[in-house]
Amino acid sequence: MGITSELFDLTGRTAVVIGAGSTLGSVMAEALIGHGAHAALIVRDPEKAEEKLAPLLATGRAAVFRADAVAKTDLQRVADEIKAWSPSGRGDILLHTAGTNSATPFFDIAEDEFDRIMDVNAKSVMLACQVFGQAMIEDGRGGSIITVSSVSSGPPLSRVFTYSASKHAVNGMTQYLAREFAPHGIRVNAIVPGFFPAVQNRAILSPERIDSIMGHTPMKRFGDPKELQGAAVWLASEAASGFVTGALVRVDGGFGAMTI
Repeated sequence: MGITSELFDLTGRTAVVIGAGSTLGSVMAEALIGHGAHAALIVRDPEKAEEKLAPLLATGRAAVFRADAVAKTDLQRVADEIKAWSPSGRGDILLHTAGTNSATPFFDIAEDEFDRIMDVNAKSVMLACQVFGQAMIEDGRGGSIITVSSVSSGPPLSRVFTYSASKHAVNGMTQYLAREFAPHGIRVNAIVPGFFPAVQNRAILSPERIDSIMGHTPMKRFGDPKELQGAAVWLASEAASGFVTGALVRVDGGFGAMTI
């Protein structure tokens, strides 16, 4: 095996993927499995995610686990289940991809909607890092935690107030925990995707909104979910194991570098 292959080889490691039933979650899980990892696919509704996850399960290196990402008791239970299933006896990599959004105008946002989005996008990151981060610390072998932020985290996008606020919180938690966990050999980084709209999301994007996005994206196109795979594998692997922590890695077609 050459040095390039060794750097990105995840054989013997188990990736815990929260929100694995999402398009981005399943695609990034596919890449981790493709580089040798086993993947514990955590979803809230296994039946709903069954079709999307079938190709991953067919590899023989993945299993589905049911848990609500915003319920700590669920995560604690599933952490024990994963420990028993994992070839390494633990979760070596935590990839948190769960998320939700809403375009409700600011003055119309109800408290329950705000709480729901903040819970799924931000609180669940805290809970996952409490449960799986603590397990990594107790195990003593280090690890990699990868969160998923958004270009809306700053400067914030229009029309998605709560989503932008929640992703700004993800950035802050990522960098705080990078500092907190570094003495234990645990790296914490975020992938900051640009616009990777699923088919159903593209249908609700107005021509005006698309023009605005393209005008602010130097590459003049939406991203393909598979274009996130390289960043996920890199952050999980030996290629980033030495000194990459607290990073907010943009995969956004240049969106974050654009101004007038």
